[in-house]
Amino acid sequence: MAAHAKNHDYHLVSPSPWPIIGSISVFVMAAGAVLWFHDIMPPWLLLAGTVGVLYTMYGWWSDVIKEGKAGDHTPVVQMHHRYGMILFITSEVMFFVAWFWAYFDAFFNHDAPEQYARIEAMGASWPPIGVELFNPWHLPLFNTLILLTSGTAVTWAHHALLHRDKRGLVWGLAITIALGVLFTFVQALEYSEAAFSFSGNIYGASFFMATGFHGFHVLVGTIFLIVCLIRAQRDEFTPKNHLGFEFAAWYWHFVDVVWLFLFASIYVWGSWGVTLTAH
Repeated sequence: MAAHAKNHDYHLVSPSPWPIIGSISVFVMAAGAVLWFHDIMPPWLLLAGTVGVLYTMYGWWSDVIKEGKAGDHTPVVQMHHRYGMILFITSEVMFFVAWFWAYFDAFFNHDAPEQYARIEAMGASWPPIGVELFNPWHLPLFNTLILLTSGTAVTWAHHALLHRDKRGLVWGLAITIALGVLFTFVQALEYSEAAFSFSGNIYGASFFMATGFHGFHVLVGTIFLIVCLIRAQRDEFTPKNHLGFEFAAWYWHFVDVVWLFLFASIYVWGSWGVTLTAH
């Protein structure tokens, strides 16, 4: 027995079915999406793969929570979890960099002579001919205030957790979640009023890809916080052991910062670009 005693701070994960289940589910979801987009078959395969991915997420993260309750998340393991979350958020940052790059490339090179195909398709103007932009000081500004307020609320919740204030923790999370839902509703309203579409020009494609994926991240972050709220009500967080909440707060602040860049560059600067082009 002594030969098998644990004499290190690392957690050796037990055999898990989730990597193979998750891989198969993602493949089925991707294949189903391709077949549906090409009108080869209805979206049933896509839906089946999506259900499998959601089931994998639920089962895998439930196992991680159980590991934490069992004491497997030693300080060394927690440090490595933090490294993993930092790398994940970094990869998300680079994902959005791609859409910003596409937007700024079109913004600064809309009339470049070498972009003759683009000029022929959209004209040597920015935004492309026929595109009517959003007023940045209307719904976009309102959504900016919503996200900034939600970031304050989740910080309040974290402060309450560190001081063992369960009521403040629960209320802070509840307010953050409510603001996240409101943001999604306002963005859906904004999309319904859009005077341009995803296809047909580089502005619409880059706009909907950047803001749409950000909206998806808001949705994911809201679900993340809902799980944290349920766990907070069950007293599963302590001032020294709350990795799940910490990562949710990091993710939410990341979503806030990305939106600030989107608002400043695409909405505000984009509208200035119209004025500069006109003159």
